[in-house]
Amino acid sequence: MIKKNKVFIATSLDGFIADREGGIDWLHSIPNPEHNDMGYSAFISGIDALVMGRTTFETVCGFDIPWPYTQPVFVLSNSLSSIPDSYSGKAELVRGSLQEILSEIHAKGYFQLYIDGGKTIQSFLKEDLIDELTLTTIPVLLGGGIPLFSELPRRLDFACVESKLYLDKVAQNRYIRMR
Repeated sequence: MIKKNKVFIATSLDGFIADREGGIDWLHSIPNPEHNDMGYSAFISGIDALVMGRTTFETVCGFDIPWPYTQPVFVLSNSLSSIPDSYSGKAELVRGSLQEILSEIHAKGYFQLYIDGGKTIQSFLKEDLIDELTLTTIPVLLGGGIPLFSELPRRLDFACVESKLYLDKVAQNRYIRMR
């Protein structure tokens, strides 16, 4: 089975995934009356499981919506001792090196993984474990906040294989890792 770790995330023009207070309201700054999901449904339909960090998990748990995932969710955390009871069966806590975690997930039969959360994406990039990036750029400058990217031990080359424009303002680019 082909193993792929994929990212699908939105950033501001200046590369932030959340504002200085961790807020993401700016993601909805462009009117979207028809609720265009900008390719998310198509993306998620090709995913076997999600891997996210604790902060992203807690953010999703705080949304006033039903649990949004049908696929298994693996939560990376060194500080959580367990998943809250209300999310039992919806998410599983995993620990260890990224290679150990991926081996554990692959052993369960999940190979097409959605990697989500700023620190988690940064960690995967540092170990050159991201195969595909879909970046949706919201045309706003936040001037600070939580960055998507951080320093890397070496250069990673990607090729842009697809570009789309949504709502006449929002650019989305899909990149694949060139190895």
